[in-house]
Order: sequence, then C-alpha cells, then structure tokens
Amino acid sequence: MSNPRYTALQTLRDWLRYAVTRFNRAGLVFGHGTDNAYDEAAYLLLHTLHLPPDTLEPFLDARLLESEREALMAIIERRIRERLPAAYLTGEAWLRGRRFAVDRNVLVPRSPIAELLDQGLEPWVTDADAVESVLDLCTGSGCLAILAAEAFPGARVAAADVSPAALAVAERNVADYGLTERMELYLSDLLSDVPSQAFDVILCNPPYVNSASMAALPAEYRHEPALGLDGGADGMDLVRRILAEAPAFLAPQGILLLEIGHERPHFEAAFPHLHPVWLDTAATRDHILLLTRDQLLAP
Repeated sequence: MSNPRYTALQTLRDWLRYAVTRFNRAGLVFGHGTDNAYDEAAYLLLHTLHLPPDTLEPFLDARLLESEREALMAIIERRIRERLPAAYLTGEAWLRGRRFAVDRNVLVPRSPIAELLDQGLEPWVTDADAVESVLDLCTGSGCLAILAAEAFPGARVAAADVSPAALAVAERNVADYGLTERMELYLSDLLSDVPSQAFDVILCNPPYVNSASMAALPAEYRHEPALGLDGGADGMDLVRRILAEAPAFLAPQGILLLEIGHERPHFEAAFPHLHPVWLDTAATRDHILLLTRDQLLAP
C-alpha cells in the first residue's frame, strides 16, 4: 500500500523542492561541500538514488518507485534530525572533482589548499616535475596528500596524523587512487615520528579553531572530530609547534603552506616577527599562508 505522505511527491523534481523547503525550515547549516540547501538536497537525493552526482537535469521529471521515495524520506529526515553533514551520511566527500571516502573519524575534506594544488602551487613552485618530496601534516582522510601526489608526479609523498582511525581512512583512499607505492603514512603527533628528511613542500591544515569559536560551532561542525579542529585558546597551539619544528624537515629552498582559516589576527599576534605570503583562492582570503625555510629560521 502506498504511503499517503508521498502522494504529492512523485518525481525527483517534487522531492528536490520538498527537501529544500524542509532544510531551510529546519535551519540547517552547510559548509561541508555545499553552501546552500539546494545543492545539499540535490547531492543527497542523487546519491540515494545511485545517480551521477553532477547530472540532475535528465532525471528531474522521472517518477520514483515507492521504495525510492521511502529511501529519500529517510535520508532527508536523518539530515534534519541528526544534523550530520551530508558526507557522513553518504560515506564520501568530493573535493576538486575527486571522490574521497570519509567517516566521522576525519574532517570532511574542504581545504582551499586543494585549489592551489590544481596549478602545482605556481608561482611559488616553478617546476612541479622537480619536486621530489612532499609532506602533508594532519592529513585526516589523506585528500591533500593525494592531490599533492597528482600535482607533483615525480614526488614521494608522506602523510602524517596523530589519529590511528584517521590514518585508516587515509590508507583506504591512498589505495583507491593506486598510490600505495608512492606514499607513506605515519602515525605521528605532528613531526615527532616522521622520519628525518628534507621535504620540498610541507602542507598542513592543522587544528586552528580558537576556543571561543569552538564553543559557538553549529551542530553540523560538532559532529567532526574535535581533535581536528581545536587549536586552543587562540587557535595557535599546534601552529606554534609546527613553525618551530618545520625548518628541520624542509629542504634549503623548501616551503611551508599552512591553513589557518579566520585566525590571521591571532597568527599575527602570536608571530609578529613573521611576514608570510598570504594566498587567496576563489572562496577564501587570508586563510592560507606560505613561509620559506629561511623565514622560519630567521631570528
């Protein structure tokens, strides 16, 4: 017997409208791959129906089976009731057109560093083919390490994280991309257990959210591991360690790329002697800084 709740919801177009209305009415917060109710609803509905995530138009007026309508209602209700980011509901996240497996042991991939890797970090790296070694600290799902391996095809890539559960997710993604022979994963509290070597590039998206901002995080963000977000009172607890330890792991002409989100004022207060290059992306300004080994070693 057909569920009377679905009588008016026959096509994918009907369900898309319904989901957007429900998401807006519930006051959901976005930012884990989408930034609005429409895109979030479209992704969740297409994924649930096992349709391509970037192909909505041909299917909008397709009539759905009752079993499909039940599945759509279930995913909509979970998104609203549990306030889980869509990536945790589907077990995947998309970054720069690449799919990465995720679970609640890792942050949802969204670092703007990924956009800079599209161009091989030009102009700060003049020859991508000449990069021999890259390190991704606080790797989480391994997404930036994998994108770095693609950007620098001749490089060995190391990735480190303090969480064994996060490294298990990274290992899965590394295998999915066929990069097991080119990448090493290290269980390490920042650089403490990374074998000593000189990297041409170090990437890091560390925990940098300050305590006041942590206390004000929306429900969706509180589902992410605090270990990957909490940067202490001013957000700089781990950044201090990274800047102190990184020079010993950088090649003479090596560079450090560090994401710090909205924490530039706290960074400048903590490190007034440093004058990094601030790198902009399509969606961010002053969220990513670049420092050379020489700058880090300067008195």
